[in-house]
Amino acid sequence: MANGNATFRHSNVALLGLTETLAPIEVTSQEFDDRLADTLSTLNLPTGLLQRVAGVHARRNWDQPSHFADGAIAAGKKALAESGISPDSIGLMVNTSVTREHLEPSVAVGVHAGIGLGTQAMNFDIANACLGFVNGMTLAANMIDAGQIEYALVVAGEDASRVQEATLRRLTRPGISREEYLNEFASLTLGSGAAAAVLGPADKHPNGHRILGGITRAATQHHELCVGDHNGMFTDTKGLLAGGMELVVAAWEEAHEDGWDWRDMDRYVMHQVSDVHVNSITKAANLDPDRIPVTYPELGNVGPASLPITLSREASSLKPGDRILCMGVGSGLNTAMTEIEW
Repeated sequence: MANGNATFRHSNVALLGLTETLAPIEVTSQEFDDRLADTLSTLNLPTGLLQRVAGVHARRNWDQPSHFADGAIAAGKKALAESGISPDSIGLMVNTSVTREHLEPSVAVGVHAGIGLGTQAMNFDIANACLGFVNGMTLAANMIDAGQIEYALVVAGEDASRVQEATLRRLTRPGISREEYLNEFASLTLGSGAAAAVLGPADKHPNGHRILGGITRAATQHHELCVGDHNGMFTDTKGLLAGGMELVVAAWEEAHEDGWDWRDMDRYVMHQVSDVHVNSITKAANLDPDRIPVTYPELGNVGPASLPITLSREASSLKPGDRILCMGVGSGLNTAMTEIEW
């Protein structure tokens, strides 16, 4: 096994609530095509690339960019209500969003205040690109297993509108090259939304969904393949896909060597990127595509909120005993896979 990478098992942790907040404004890929019509014509590129290549037909945005935090607050409140856990019982609240307005203070403090959590709730941000929510759940689960806390709330609220607008401005400027256009293509797959999860001790909640454990693995030599901020995201899409697939396959094989068996799960809930990403993982791990729910066609890539949003939408179709593998890759590169028994 590779030094510095880990498989892990949780002994007494359950997922008690999982919710999303849907951003209200739909923005279609056709709208982007219309704004980019002159550029596409000049570069001799076809329309419909987002739909045909990425499989992204629409995404959502907030009424105002800053509403991502309000979305996280709303999702957190709903997750607490769904789980039946009092805000005063939360010992840890982790914000895992990529999006932030400023360097200080953390996004977490505003979400903590907005939800009305008590002074006992430790709160901070964990940022790890699109893998942040899964990392936040792992940290919370470890603290529950250790007996430091009983209940944790993990949230993520994302806004993609500023990246979209900055990207569209650059892509419509005179003199843009075909290479520059393709390097920013992935920025237009991004969407906005929010999600939240409540975790607690499984022995006190027999109807909860057991978080069993999983694996994390790093390939940080690829940290320059996808770099972004509010002004844009610049991606080596071929390099990112190749490095990501190599990392996922290595983690998959290492987990199986350590006793996990994920070859026949009831659902594979992935971080939502594109058709290319999902199809590549499906082929590499020989998965059944009918067991892979997708939300990116209508929501785009909602960063770390994508995976929990997708699992939240799938929850009504799951039954006790179903096995779910959550699979994510974050720019950097890092990957994580976590098994949940429903």
